[in-house]
Amino acid sequence: MILIIGAGLGGLVTAISLARAGLPVAVYEAASALTETGAGLTLGRGAQHVFRDLGLQADVAAFACPAGSLPFLHYKTARLLMGTPDAGDGTPDDGATDIVRHIYRGDLQAVMLAHAARLSIQVHTGKRLTGLEQDHVSVTAHFADGSSATGRLLVGADGIRSAVRALLHPGDAPRFTGHVAFRFLVPAALAAPFMGQGRSAIFIGPKRTFNRYTMQGGKVVNCAGLAETGEEVPEGWSLPSSIAEVGAAFPAWHPDATGLISQAHAVIKWGLYDRTPLPRWSEGRVTLLGDAAHAMLPFLGMGAAMAIEDGWALARSLALEPDIATALARYEAARHGRCETMQTMSRRQGEMTQAMDPDTLVPAAVPMANQDLMGFNPVRAGV
Repeated sequence: MILIIGAGLGGLVTAISLARAGLPVAVYEAASALTETGAGLTLGRGAQHVFRDLGLQADVAAFACPAGSLPFLHYKTARLLMGTPDAGDGTPDDGATDIVRHIYRGDLQAVMLAHAARLSIQVHTGKRLTGLEQDHVSVTAHFADGSSATGRLLVGADGIRSAVRALLHPGDAPRFTGHVAFRFLVPAALAAPFMGQGRSAIFIGPKRTFNRYTMQGGKVVNCAGLAETGEEVPEGWSLPSSIAEVGAAFPAWHPDATGLISQAHAVIKWGLYDRTPLPRWSEGRVTLLGDAAHAMLPFLGMGAAMAIEDGWALARSLALEPDIATALARYEAARHGRCETMQTMSRRQGEMTQAMDPDTLVPAAVPMANQDLMGFNPVRAGV
């Protein structure tokens, strides 16, 4: 049995990939119920190659909005700085074209949970990890409710505040990056007057980025404003904000941005944290993936995609190599360099798009324009 700690996107992809390879797996989630948390997310092309390999892509695409070239706009004038306008209407396609898409996180999670159920994967909730122990043949996880589980491998897919990573590396806490994010949803009918620049757009300005795009068939607009701040803000999905606070963070911005802010109903904010890169992710029969291994800033929109790519690569390595140590070495060799590069490039993307003067932006130098980086196919590359 392979134990996966965390029923987020990375954990579920890992479980589905393992089950499809005929390897027994069980998932343990700290939350008492699998509720729809989060908002919209970007589905990088690499993640969708994984979904195609797993037979998930058609179901995922049915809930996703095809994206254009992710146009960058001047924060005051909406002048096009990079990319081309996104003229799409948000209607899902068949998912066959190799492009970026947007999706509501709850929809993606529901698709993956349905596939996990069809594969008879057990997802246990209310299992907060409190300890683990391992020897040369097995690893045992201990949970706060007094229960335990034993397997031949334990995978920490439990996010930036990973309990698994904390047990492996005590004192290695996430670090605040000096950025805060505001997120909110606006019904398409209320957002319509402020969508003149197309269904997706990223406004960039001094120490600020405002990103918005449609999802759920074009019925909802997902908005995310990222701002530098001198005040440390907690990380999480439960800290409320207000229209006034978001408006104060984006003063004198283009009317399309401020108009959407004025229509916000429930705003949440959270501090952006990342992790110091680890020289290796695995210790004996325990390994990490996704944010637990390499949390990164959201400026490339690739955090979810990296976790999904990781999960596929780990499962493929375990299917090819019966020896755990050999499989984990193969997994890290395939993923460590790419994820460390993506961490660095995500930080650089933010530095460039939040420059004091967006008129100095050089499109060809922006990491998002790097097709080798953004168009990577993990399935073709293999492990």
